Amino acid sequence: MRAALATPGFRRLYAGLAASILGDALMLIVLSVWVKVLTGSNGAAGLTFLWMTAPALLAPLFGYVVDRVSRRSFLVVGNIASGLMMLPLLLVHDAADVWIIYAVAFGYGISFVVLPAALNGLLKDLLAEEVLVEANASLSITREAFRLVGPLVGAGAFSVWGGGVVAVLDAVTFLLAAVAVAGVRVQETPRDTTAEPQPWRAELSEGGRHIRRTPLLLHATLSLGIALLVIGFAESGIYALTDAFDKPATFVGPLLSMQGLGAICSGLLASRVVRRYGEPWTVAIGLGLTGLGLAGLTVSTEVWQLFLGTAVLGAGIPLMIVAFTTLLQRQTPARLIGRVSTTVEVLTTSPQAVGIAIGAGLVSLVSFRVLFGLMTLGTWAAAAYLLVALRGRMRGGAGMAADGSADHEVVGRPPTGVAMGVDGTIRGTVLPEPITVVPPLPLGTEDARPGDDRLDGRPDEDRRGGS
Repeated sequence: MRAALATPGFRRLYAGLAASILGDALMLIVLSVWVKVLTGSNGAAGLTFLWMTAPALLAPLFGYVVDRVSRRSFLVVGNIASGLMMLPLLLVHDAADVWIIYAVAFGYGISFVVLPAALNGLLKDLLAEEVLVEANASLSITREAFRLVGPLVGAGAFSVWGGGVVAVLDAVTFLLAAVAVAGVRVQETPRDTTAEPQPWRAELSEGGRHIRRTPLLLHATLSLGIALLVIGFAESGIYALTDAFDKPATFVGPLLSMQGLGAICSGLLASRVVRRYGEPWTVAIGLGLTGLGLAGLTVSTEVWQLFLGTAVLGAGIPLMIVAFTTLLQRQTPARLIGRVSTTVEVLTTSPQAVGIAIGAGLVSLVSFRVLFGLMTLGTWAAAAYLLVALRGRMRGGAGMAADGSADHEVVGRPPTGVAMGVDGTIRGTVLPEPITVVPPLPLGTEDARPGDDRLDGRPDEDRRGGS
């Protein structure tokens, strides 16, 4: 991490992103808790996250824009707009104003789609290949450290001063991030002007075509989509759980803090796990561990058991997301990073949105144990799907042709201790909240892959240093 922080441009960027991460942690549960307090409805509270994930349906259009403008300028404008977007929450006073919370949640969802995609490209341009993973590690640890206290502080501030105060604090953090990004000096990847022009629809769908012709990325994305379909039940189910244990809605804050504690412990080991087993295996391991945590919540009868299950669930998330985001970054050239990132957003967030809607309906019909039991089985099914779909291809990387397509596959690597080089990050979420996207941790040195005359597998024209 020290090498990344020694890069002047990243030090400035990190300071702004840390402020924004803190704002996200403060606001993480406030919107849904606010709806729960105003309406008394678990389903209405869960629908907050549905509005937050709905913009993923428009993600490819956002990615098309991100790939055609300056990523730095886009991040500056995007963070300013996100900050201003929080201010209408000051007008919320009673249940009749819940629509304002939903509208802000929708805008927040747009932020979750476009800002990570633009940040992916900016980091690839700013940092050298061998430093990028260290930058991701610093952001990951910062995110999880803030998760330990952010939801508690946010819920506490909401209880004492109301949601408007939390909204203003979050708006300030977005503005701090905009100022920090504006001061970063970076030579950005120019738009490819040598390729033959394509119809806009073809360019819009190019991210999807890249995923489709890259089997490792395709099946890893689909496995996460399967898991998120059932994990979406949690947005309403979590409030049914707190009701069953006779706890207030703000008890979600301590639970999320325990999730953060588990994620920090796992995140410190994530690089070793990915280095030993490769990205697809680690995605499957993360899914399995997440399912184990959900199983613990299903059978809990005491509060301490809830905390333990939540910590185990949290421990699975960094393994799953670190491995997935590094896989995405390794097999995506800079010119496509916006469209690929946002297409992944569609393929993972759309099932989650469906799951949220189903969960909002089921929460009044079945107990929280049934909901969490279904989540457990679905998450384990996603892990099993990935293992079956990629059997014999679980190494985790492929060489890339000049156009960013996979020009060959690396197959048959058993889970040995061979070091693997990976890179990549996504702020906020390929996976939207409440499962927060955790940027990757450092995964060591790179190894040469068969059929590649480079160590990193990326096209030469996509390699960039920072200034």
